[in-house]
Amino acid sequence: MTELEQYIQSYFKVIQPEQLNRISSLFRPMILKKGDYFLQTGKVCDQLCFIQSGLLRVFTATDDKEITQWIATKGYFGTDLSSFFFKSPSRWTIQALSDTEIYSITNIDYHKITNIVPTWYELEKNFIIQCITYMEDRIFSHLSMSAEERYNSFFETNKELFNQVPLQYIASILGMTPETFSRIRKKQLM
Repeated sequence: MTELEQYIQSYFKVIQPEQLNRISSLFRPMILKKGDYFLQTGKVCDQLCFIQSGLLRVFTATDDKEITQWIATKGYFGTDLSSFFFKSPSRWTIQALSDTEIYSITNIDYHKITNIVPTWYELEKNFIIQCITYMEDRIFSHLSMSAEERYNSFFETNKELFNQVPLQYIASILGMTPETFSRIRKKQLM
């Protein structure tokens, strides 16, 4: 069983081995070099990717700054869901922060999964609900936690990122200025 198949199985436990093999055959391996784009703001996203190794930054630019929405790491799927499903222009840019190995599936091939797994819509719905719940938790933490509490919570679950990406990206994810982030980080390191 490939690593991709292991991750799909971990997310969607009821998929049978033969179905899993057929689903994974729809994904194509790709290498993104550091700085390469998987998606750019304004373009329609026609791919969903699974990260085998490396880091992808999901961000957008406003008139005066860039806002990092997330850093996707090994074992995560990446796309702009709204653009992927509704064919609308992407709100996000997705860029490799390091050389990154991904498996990518086109929107057309993604929809073939329903022919392979008859209960796919139910499985997909449950997966998306989990994703939405995670986003609700992130929103709640932004609304209810202090900047220091958000820092500590993120650090506990993402320690490895603090040595792999520019810290201003993490500050942006946490909704704080680089100066506030630096002050909190300095206090934590004492």
